[in-house]
Amino acid sequence: MPAGRPTKYTDELQAKADTYLDAYEAEGDAIPSAIGLADYLGISRSTLYKWTDEEDKPRFSDILDAIQRKQFRLLVSKGLTNDFNANIAKLVLGKHGYSDKSENTNTNTHTIESFLDHCE
Repeated sequence: MPAGRPTKYTDELQAKADTYLDAYEAEGDAIPSAIGLADYLGISRSTLYKWTDEEDKPRFSDILDAIQRKQFRLLVSKGLTNDFNANIAKLVLGKHGYSDKSENTNTNTHTIESFLDHCE
């Protein structure tokens, strides 16, 4: 039996995590985020990320992936319509691997311009 505190993870907490993508705005968040989910669940961010790696909690990694996808889509669409400040949208898109610089390197980074070119 492992030592330490008992886990806060329960089926009810998992169900609450599953509702976060529908509840983030009611919680005062403009976009969903891992920090927002952790606050919503009343757990630390480190616990949230630890749970994503635990085999008995497979849906947590799916939830974080869904948060990233929805965050990206909101940043792009609301940045393009000026519902979000473009500078803030660019800053957060940097966390998704995008930048507003074009460099001639052999890396796998994306630019916002290349993404927008593919949208046309």
